[in-house]
Amino acid sequence: MSKKILVTESTMPSLTEYIEEITDLWQSKWLTNEGVKVQKLTKQLKNYLEVDSLSLVTNGHTALELALAAFDLHGGEVITTPFTFISTTNAICRAGLTPVFANIDPETFTLDPAKVEALITPRTKAILPVHIYGNACDVEAFADLATKYNLKLIYDGAHSFGTKYFGKSLGQFGDITTYSFHATKLFNTIEGGAIVANDEQIHNRLTQLKNFGLKNGEPVEIGLNGKMNEFSAAMGLCNLRQNDAMIEQRKMRYQYYYERLQNIPGIQLNPQQNGIESNAAYFPVLFHDTFGCCRETIIDRLMKQNIFPRKYFYPLTSESPSIQNNYPIQATPIAHDYAQRVLTLPLYPNLEFEIIDQICQIIIDSGQLEANAS
Repeated sequence: MSKKILVTESTMPSLTEYIEEITDLWQSKWLTNEGVKVQKLTKQLKNYLEVDSLSLVTNGHTALELALAAFDLHGGEVITTPFTFISTTNAICRAGLTPVFANIDPETFTLDPAKVEALITPRTKAILPVHIYGNACDVEAFADLATKYNLKLIYDGAHSFGTKYFGKSLGQFGDITTYSFHATKLFNTIEGGAIVANDEQIHNRLTQLKNFGLKNGEPVEIGLNGKMNEFSAAMGLCNLRQNDAMIEQRKMRYQYYYERLQNIPGIQLNPQQNGIESNAAYFPVLFHDTFGCCRETIIDRLMKQNIFPRKYFYPLTSESPSIQNNYPIQATPIAHDYAQRVLTLPLYPNLEFEIIDQICQIIIDSGQLEANAS
């Protein structure tokens, strides 16, 4: 295949549409500091996510750091998942907090509430679950835990934009949900992110923290510069117009993959969760020993055809060089095993179905070749 097929492709509007959206910036010269585009996108995203408050920021990682800072959780522990991108764990560490890693649910890949409860101690200040691949965490179980032990509940929702739980946006759950609008995400603002806080005082604190800690122009606390610029917001305005249509295109390709691979022995696919309307953000495949072919062989054969899947997530954040041996690491055998086996396949709205056929056939043939060889 001459064209390189990556695991994702950035959604973009037409050049004409984007130029039209940004043209008035040349008249206003207002490029940052909560300009018209940021205000407009904030309002539209609040409506889309059905939330009362939302603050746009420079990226999803900044959103996580601000979320942790808003609660002044100094010197405590945060229970989280190691099956996530390193940003989640980095944010905890940079906040002066200690990550404590709990195991994941074997079906949904998300943090297991039962394993979390067993790790709660007097030092625990918060729980930080991550919605993975468009799957939703057990929001009701985590709400019960947070209430029972008086803990803050912060969701990393980088993969969850557009996913709904029994008709409700996932942003409506927990104390805070953070979003990433990075170029590789389902909805992007080139670089960007958002924080949804379900408490007005916390929302106001976040707004202050992301603007150098200024209140009425005076520095009243230590903050950072986390404001989204107008060009990113303009991209978001354009992409939001087509977001639902793009999700539908993703779902069609997701289902096509599913039909090709669902009955292959040794392959575990992402489940359809009860009551969850997924955004089809990613298509993870788990290869068990019974498949007869290891993940690395499949990756090698796909790459020879210019197709580039991703080991997402590998390694576990608890096993990464920057974290390992520096923080308490709990036993997470399921997460460890899955990190050695999971592969996310290319999925984006314009991915040709013929390419999906080719990817699936390479996977199926790989398993059969290995089985025949043995």
